Order: sequence, then C-alpha cells, then structure tokens
Amino acid sequence: MASLPAVLYEPTVRAALAEDLGTAGDLTSDAAIPEDARATADIVARKAGRIAGIDVALCAFRLMDAGATLEAILGDGADAAPGAVLARIEGNARALLAAERTALNFLGRLCGIATATRTAVDAVQGTSAHIACTRKTTPGLRHLEKYAVRIGGGHNHRFGLHDAVLIKDNHLIAGGGISATVARVCAQVGHLVMVQVEVDTLAQLEELLTTQADAVLLDNMTPDQLRAAVALVAGRLTTEASGGIRPETLKDIAASGVDVISLGWLTHSAPALDVGLDFRG
Repeated sequence: MASLPAVLYEPTVRAALAEDLGTAGDLTSDAAIPEDARATADIVARKAGRIAGIDVALCAFRLMDAGATLEAILGDGADAAPGAVLARIEGNARALLAAERTALNFLGRLCGIATATRTAVDAVQGTSAHIACTRKTTPGLRHLEKYAVRIGGGHNHRFGLHDAVLIKDNHLIAGGGISATVARVCAQVGHLVMVQVEVDTLAQLEELLTTQADAVLLDNMTPDQLRAAVALVAGRLTTEASGGIRPETLKDIAASGVDVISLGWLTHSAPALDVGLDFRG
C-alpha cells in the first residue's frame, strides 16, 4: 500500500524532537563529539516483526541533518528477521544521536502495532472476518497507529467522531432507545454517513432490524450468541464483534460469521518491536 505523505507525519516528528531537545539541545552529544564528526548507522530489528514507520523514523534524522543520506532497506509491510538491517543513515554524528530515540520510539511503536495486527489477521485466515482497530489510540498519534494497522493487514474503523455514526449504550439511554435514536440520527446525517448501533442482546438486535441502520456492533457476545445474531441479521446489516476478544478467542469469534472483529488492544496494548541504532566502526 502507499506510504503516508510526509506532510501528515512531519509535524508530529518535529514536535517529538522538540520535546526531547528541550531548551538546550543534546547536552551529551554536543559535549562529547566534535561538531564536524560524521557517522554511519544502521537501524536494526532486534526481534522478528512486521515493519511499519520506516519513513517516519527517517524523517527524524532528516529534520536533524538535512544533508544526511537516508536509505530504507526494508520498507513498510516487509517482515523482518532478528538482526535484519531496516535502514542506513550517514550524516553528522551529533544529529544522528539527537534523532535516535525519537526515531526508534516511533518505529518500535508502529512496528509493534503492525506485528500484532498481522498476527490477528493470520488467526482469522480462512474466514470472512476482517480485523479492525478502534479509537483507543495514543492521543496525537492516531493517524500513524491506524496506518500501522493497515500495514499489518487490518482495516480501520472510524478515524474519529466526525466520519461515521456509532450509537452506543449511553447514546441510547440519553436518546430514548433504539428506534427513536436511530430515526433522529438518520434524519440529520447525510446519505454518505454510515450509521452503526451497539447492541448487547438479541432482543435489541431485533428492534434494530426495523430501523434504517447500516451496521451493528455486537458487544461482548459469546461465539454462540454471535452465530445467532449473524443468522438473525441474514445479511441485512454489516455485523461487527467487539468487546472482551482475546487472541486465543479470535478463531471462534471469526467462525461465527461476523463481518468485522474490532480490537482495541491492537493500538492500546501492542508491545513495541525491539529496534536499535548501531553505529558502524
């Protein structure tokens, strides 16, 4: 898939560098290393994983040294073995060290999400279910984390409150129930806006099927309940399973026949991939 345009991530990387450099810059490197010293360094995967965020990481080095030579050896979407060289940078030694932690923080985080997503996608292979992420993302990093999900083979749920309607339990309580709330929403939003409703029971689902909703979120249902829900919907709505789904239950959830399985832990709990920067002697 196409990489993210730099205009989408450069401000985020710039802000992260500014946070690290503070008001005085890199005290250690500036004191220890001659100003004109040059270095060549490799970004290396310490463990196996799906690569995502190479361009984001390299952006940190470019912002610190506009004249640096940057080479991506394994691009986003590649699967790296332990010890694989992901990229090579040649430039001012101080600049490389000042950018190192910011670059690796982004890269490790995004690779970890992509790796977790790839594992989840592999677990449901052979079924009709798609793996999707949620809005449970790191504030300020949603665009990058959802990109990493796509690199891992997953799909994105809505990006925010602005691009789709998801009517949850609190909306239903405040809005007067399923039928009244959905009718009110459908009368206000445009025809291009998808309307999804969260239900906890099959009785709620039966009521939802009498409305103009486009999709249903089946919350915290067992595989048997999901199978019954899919049969009841009979293709009239997009069905999504969510809530309490663990890696070990993915296969059973997918076998129920749901269209989508959304997993908050892809972005809020995926462990970062161990990556490092090694200077060449």
